[in-house]
Amino acid sequence: MADAVLLIGDIGGTNARFALADGSPLGYSHELTLQCADFNTPEVAIEHYLNAVGAAQPEVICLAAAGPIVDNSIKFTNNHWLLAGTSLKVTFHAGEVRLLNDFEAVAYSLPAVSGTATEQLGELPLASLTSSRFTACVMGPGTGLGAAGLVARAGQTSALVTEAGHVGFAPESELQTQLLQALRQRYGRVSDERVVSGMGIENIYWGLGEINGTATAPVSAADIFEKARSGDEQAAQAVDLFFEILGQIAGNLVLSLGAFDGAYIAGGIAQRHADLLLSSHFRRGFENKGRHSQLLKAVPSALITHAQPGLAGAASVARRLAGQE
Repeated sequence: MADAVLLIGDIGGTNARFALADGSPLGYSHELTLQCADFNTPEVAIEHYLNAVGAAQPEVICLAAAGPIVDNSIKFTNNHWLLAGTSLKVTFHAGEVRLLNDFEAVAYSLPAVSGTATEQLGELPLASLTSSRFTACVMGPGTGLGAAGLVARAGQTSALVTEAGHVGFAPESELQTQLLQALRQRYGRVSDERVVSGMGIENIYWGLGEINGTATAPVSAADIFEKARSGDEQAAQAVDLFFEILGQIAGNLVLSLGAFDGAYIAGGIAQRHADLLLSSHFRRGFENKGRHSQLLKAVPSALITHAQPGLAGAASVARRLAGQE
């Protein structure tokens, strides 16, 4: 299957990014982004993509999407598409079809991006994930909070799919305890995603207003980050607290999965505001683990700077399915 067409994709509520996996340094080529609203079904969008790039019918299809996989299908909450592995296989006569959770795909990208497309967080340099045995993890705030692990044993990697973003938020300071109490007024139970995500930074900013007696009208996540850069005290406090809590949660994920070979941060928020992340108390939160603080101090962390790690991970899985890895 050396010349097989390996179709990959990373699909969200609005955009569907498609490409062809290959042996290039990036791992894929012919990337094209389509609007989901323009196509009635993913099958129609894929046919359009294949015609646009002049590709034959795919022998392998590997698609990542933001959502749980149930019965080899992914139903989107923000668009009308249904990704069904059986339908894709029949429609395109594909030999192999694999659906991935979006952060499962990002996890599979870690060996490829760890040595080339990361920015170090903290003092410890990352080791390239090329050995036959390692355990690492990735977490990323965006619309929600995604998380996954990657385990290598005897040279074979397996992703650990999690819903770690939905565990309960555990405050580690008096201010965070006050924040939790404020957010309980809104949500009852407060998950990590309620604090570290696009809505999370808005919740933190609102909560600080409640705590400090400076409540204002709702402020968007983008405006909070902009206000922080402009010297707004409450916005700056919200942003630093956001990244410190991200560090705490990432450290918890390391302990939960035994991911002592590296913790990676992905997602649009972290990439867009890398300067604020790098100057924040992320590592303080990451390492603040009481009796296991020394253990966490020895774990390197990094921001993924690759533009499309989901595609890179899907490409790796597609090549494996084709017997090319």
